[in-house]
Amino acid sequence: MKLDRLVGERFKEKPSDCVVESHALMVRGGYIKYVANGIYSSYTPLKRITRKIEQILREEMDKIDGQEVQFPVVMPASLWEESGRYQSIGKEMARFSDRNESPLVLGMTHEEAAVQLVREYGQSYNKYPFMIYQIQTKFRDEARPKSGLIRVREFTMKDAYSFHTSQEDLEQYYDKCHKAYERIFARAGIPEVISVASDSGMMGGKISHEFMLLTGIGEDSIAICSDCDYKANLEAAENIVINQKSENAEPLTKVHTPDKHTIEEVCEFLNADAKNSCKAVVYQRNADDKYIVLFLRGDLEVNETKLTNHLGFEIHPAVISEDSGLNAGFIGPVGLDGDFIVLYDRSLKNLNNLVCGANEIDYHYTGLDLDRDLENVEYYDFAKIQEGGICPKCGKHSITVSRGIEVGNIFQLGTKYTKAMNMTYIDSEGKSQYPIMGCYGIGVGRLAAAICEVSHDDYGPIWPKAIAPYQVHLCAVRPDDQEVKSFADKLYQDLLDKGVEVIYDDRNVSAGIMFSDADLLGVPLRVIVSPRNIKQGVVEIKTRDKSYSANPSMDVAFEEILKLL
Repeated sequence: MKLDRLVGERFKEKPSDCVVESHALMVRGGYIKYVANGIYSSYTPLKRITRKIEQILREEMDKIDGQEVQFPVVMPASLWEESGRYQSIGKEMARFSDRNESPLVLGMTHEEAAVQLVREYGQSYNKYPFMIYQIQTKFRDEARPKSGLIRVREFTMKDAYSFHTSQEDLEQYYDKCHKAYERIFARAGIPEVISVASDSGMMGGKISHEFMLLTGIGEDSIAICSDCDYKANLEAAENIVINQKSENAEPLTKVHTPDKHTIEEVCEFLNADAKNSCKAVVYQRNADDKYIVLFLRGDLEVNETKLTNHLGFEIHPAVISEDSGLNAGFIGPVGLDGDFIVLYDRSLKNLNNLVCGANEIDYHYTGLDLDRDLENVEYYDFAKIQEGGICPKCGKHSITVSRGIEVGNIFQLGTKYTKAMNMTYIDSEGKSQYPIMGCYGIGVGRLAAAICEVSHDDYGPIWPKAIAPYQVHLCAVRPDDQEVKSFADKLYQDLLDKGVEVIYDDRNVSAGIMFSDADLLGVPLRVIVSPRNIKQGVVEIKTRDKSYSANPSMDVAFEEILKLL
C-alpha cells in the first residue's frame, strides 16, 4: 500500500476531547472517526489490526475445539423474555419494534441466541461437550461512553459458549479456555495481562474471572496480594476484618452534636477515630423506592455490587424525604423505627464503644455495642477491601489496589440459561437434565485500544508485530532523486512479491513529516532510503521501539529485512 493512497489523515495536535492516550493517538493517526457518542468508524490501519486480532482469536478457539457460528444482531424480545433478562436488564439494552409492532432487541450479549441455536441439537448426552463461538457486532447503550474504544456503545466481540453434562467437565474446559486466553494475550503482545476473580453481574453464575491489563487509566480496581497469588476485582474481593472488643466497655450515651452530619465532623467533634464509628449509608429499591439502611464501620466504603447481589434487586442512592422517618446525618441502629430493610456489615462485628447516630437531629450515641444493644444482628460482607487490607487467601495485611482495563472475561454460568429456556438432554440413565454452560468473551476493539494504551511513546503507538497494521514502513526520503526512487520502488516490489505487508511512503514531503506519520502508524520495522544512504551504499533499518538499528549495504538490505521479520 502506498501511503499517499491511504484514506485518513494524520496530524500532530492532540484533540482536546481525548482524555486517554490511546484515544488521542487513534484519532491523530487516522485509525478511527467519531460517528456518535460511543460509536466509531474504523479506517484501514485499525481494520487491519482488528482483523489480525480476530485471526488469533479464531486460531485459539479452534485449538480448543470451538466451532465458529454467527448469531443475529437483532433478536425477538421473546427470546430474552424466556431467560427473564428482557425485564431485568435496564436501559443498556436497545429495544424497538418492527413494522408489525413486534418487539425486538439489539444484541448486547448472546447467551439466549446460543441456547436457541443448539436447543434441539443437544437433546442427547452423547452430543456433549461442545463449544460454539462467534465474532460479532454488539450494541450496549452504555450510560457514560468514554476513552475512545475502551468504553463504547457499539463494539465487536468474540463470545463463546460451551455446553456440558457435569460441573467437573465444565471446570476442566473452563481451565482449558483460561489457558487459551493467556495464549491469546501473549500472542497479541501483552503477556502481562493477569487473571482476577470477578463478579458475574448480569451474566449470572458463581465463578468468573476477568483478564486485566494493569494501567493507571483503567476503570476497574483490582485487589492484589503482594505475598501470594490472590487477585480479584474490587467488586468481588472479600473484605476481611478482625476486631477485638475493648475490655473497658462504655455505656450507650446520647450526646449533643449540633450541626455535625458527616462521620468526619462527628468523629472530630467527639475526638473519636472513624474506625470506632458506625455509619449509615442509605439506598432505595428501584422497583418501589423502599429504603435500605446499611450500617458499616465509619472508615470503610460500601461495595454496591456485593449489596445488590445480596439483595437480589437493583438499587439507587437514596433521596431522604422529610416523611421518610430517617434523619439524614443522624441515622443509627438503636431506636431506628420504620419500614426499612436494615443490614449490617461484618466490619462492625465484635466491636464496642462505637459512635453512631441517635435517630434524632443534632444527637449521636457513644458507647454502642451492637451485640449488647440490639437483638439478632446478622453480619454480611458489604464493604470494599482497602489498600493494606487482609488477603482472603493468605491472611496477611498485604493487599494493594491497582487500576486495570478489562480485556476479557470468562464465566461458569451453570444452568441459569438452559433451565430458564427449557433446554434439556436425556442422560445415560434416561433422565432429563439441564446442560451446564460456560461463557467466554473478548472485546476486539477494546483489546486493540488497551494494547495501544500500554505500548506507545510520545510520538505514536508501538504495535506488537503480530497485530501491527503493516510489517514494514518503507520511507523514500527525497523521491525526486532518481536513484532513491528507483531503489525504493524495487525494494517495495520485492517485498510485496515475498508476501511482506508494506506501507510505502514515496510522497514528496519533508523527512520530518514522513517520520512523524511513520511514528503514528507504529509499524514495527522502518526502512529508510535517502540520498545520503544511497551515497554511502547502505539502507537504514530501525525498529519502532528503538531497540534495534542497522545500516546494511544495499546489496543485502532485502535479505536483512526478511531475516528481521
